[in-house]
Amino acid sequence: MQRRSTATALLAALMASAVVAGCSSTPTQQSAGEAVDDGVVTAKVKAALVADPVTKAHQITVETFKGTVQLSGFVESDEARSRALQLARNVDGVRKVKDAMEVRKGDSGS
Repeated sequence: MQRRSTATALLAALMASAVVAGCSSTPTQQSAGEAVDDGVVTAKVKAALVADPVTKAHQITVETFKGTVQLSGFVESDEARSRALQLARNVDGVRKVKDAMEVRKGDSGS
C-alpha cells in the first residue's frame, strides 16, 4: 500500500511539473494564465473608456500583453488622449501603458 501511495505521489509531482513547464512564458509568448489575465485587463480598460464621458465616443483600440496596455486609434483632442491614458493606468493589473493614439482635430471625414 505504501508503494502505491509513493508511486501516486511521484506521478502527481511529475504531472504538476509538466503543467508548470507548459504554462511558463517567454519574452514573446504568454502562458495561458497571462493570456487570461490580459483579457481581463483589456476588458476592464475598455469598460472604463466606454463609461467615461470624455473617451466614450472615440475609436480607441485596447491591446494587452503581459500587463502592458497599448491604446491606439483616434481621439479628437489632447484632453481625450490624456484621459484615456489616465483611465488605463488606473486599472488593476496594468503594469505599463503605451500611447499609439492619434489626435484628429476637426476632421470632417475626408
